[in-house]
Order: sequence, then C-alpha cells, then structure tokens
Amino acid sequence: MVRWLADRYNVHMPTYEYQCQNCEHFFEEFQSITARPLRKCPECKKMSLVRLIGTGGGILFKGSGFYKTDYPSKSYQEGKNESNRRSEKKAEEK
Repeated sequence: MVRWLADRYNVHMPTYEYQCQNCEHFFEEFQSITARPLRKCPECKKMSLVRLIGTGGGILFKGSGFYKTDYPSKSYQEGKNESNRRSEKKAEEK
C-alpha cells in the first residue's frame, strides 16, 4: 500500500529496513505486519535480501498526567515522600 493511501484511510503499517547481502543495497519498505519478508533485491535482482532488526517505533503518550495513573511500587512512593520532606525542610531553613 502506498504511504499516502495509508495516511488518507488511517491505515498504519510499519516500515521495515532491508539490506542486500550481495550488493549491500539498503532501503526501507512500508508493508503489513503479516506480509512475508522481501527476498529479492530491487537493485541486483538476487535472492539475498535480509530484513534488519530495527529499533522499533517510539511510544507516544498522548494527554496530560499519564504518569499519575501508573501504580509505582511502594518503595518508590516512600522515597518520593522522603525527598519531598527534605525539600520542605531546606525551604523552611532558608
């Protein structure tokens, strides 16, 4: 599927990176998760493509305060409370 069609119809698919082991041609391909990996190099036409393991997509948190709804561990909460107490003491001493 062409990228502009995907954007128009709100269909999102990952972009995979490929590199040819024969000619070292490197390119990205926009394809479905369920699609089989490409094998034929578009440059040298040999069956020597390898799909590279990418870093993956970044996580995008939308909205405000998502971290406030998490459930941090009890030790984290205790450390945070202790840190707040220390800050308040320093502010009072000044």
